[in-house]
Amino acid sequence: MGKKGVLLVNLGTPDSPEVGDVKRYLDQFLMDERVIDINAFSRTMLVKGVIVPFRSPKTAKLYKEIWDENGSPLLYYSKIQTAMVQEQLGPDYHVELAMRYQNPSIPAALAKMKAGLVESIQVIPMFPQYASASTGSVIQLVMELVSKWQTIPPVSFVNSFHDNPGMIATFADNARKYQPETYDQILFSFHGLPERQLIKCDHSQSHCLKSADCCQTLTDVNKFCYSAQCHDTAKLIAAELQIPSAQYSVCFQSRLGKDPWVQPYTSDVLKQLAAAGKKRLLVFCPAFVADCLETLYEVTVEYGEEFRKLGGEEVQLVSSLNDNPQWISALVKMIKDNQGA
Repeated sequence: MGKKGVLLVNLGTPDSPEVGDVKRYLDQFLMDERVIDINAFSRTMLVKGVIVPFRSPKTAKLYKEIWDENGSPLLYYSKIQTAMVQEQLGPDYHVELAMRYQNPSIPAALAKMKAGLVESIQVIPMFPQYASASTGSVIQLVMELVSKWQTIPPVSFVNSFHDNPGMIATFADNARKYQPETYDQILFSFHGLPERQLIKCDHSQSHCLKSADCCQTLTDVNKFCYSAQCHDTAKLIAAELQIPSAQYSVCFQSRLGKDPWVQPYTSDVLKQLAAAGKKRLLVFCPAFVADCLETLYEVTVEYGEEFRKLGGEEVQLVSSLNDNPQWISALVKMIKDNQGA
């Protein structure tokens, strides 16, 4: 029998922090029709004419701040995760890593699986909460590529794992070393999305953003809603750590452009907490399974500086899942459970 293929896919990273590589990364990323979901002509004019030329030099400087002897932290930890998963699964599995944008690419990873004569392919987009712009984009590209093969093996996908017990436990354990009970407030800061993308994912067209608390509880209507899944992840981690609801806040970072994004924005929450006299914040970023630009720079540096200017004292980031053995075991269990192994 052939090996069972497992494709782990994260978002992506430039090949280097140099401006040219950052331009190529941003161009591929932002030209994705699911990321900037407007008509093709407007997207091309906006991305190639405005965002990439002006944003690339600034973004390159930020990447240089987090680049170290291991290169990109996201790629570094993703490679380690892949190797650890392969080791735990053993020789009956063929595990490959890919990035949705740039390298290692999804086409290259699938080609390796095809050459390895895998008997099936399980695709795990490494985004705990489902979003069309992340998980949906990975699934679409894989289906487009594999659909062109003459012989198509069984292909399956993990849609989301926002409530995975092992993932929740790992985030909680990572936080315990900081003694969460000693902080004034706990923040769960997730990557943001335009509100229009949430509305598009509401198949009922009768629930999304129709009330202020539409995302607070996960139901059959909003079970694929990114924001609702984020709130559920936060609720589960808080429960694991016995954090009362009044002691934590859910917010969304990385807003781009002037259109309304999922709220509340992290910056606004920082202002509110500082005004309320909060001094020390502990921050989770449970939309990421590996530390990256959004955690290591945006939260630790930018939000840290912003909060101190507002009168706060400390913004402490809880490490992502990275190479934590507990997370790897949870990922392996997820793979086996989804394949009925």
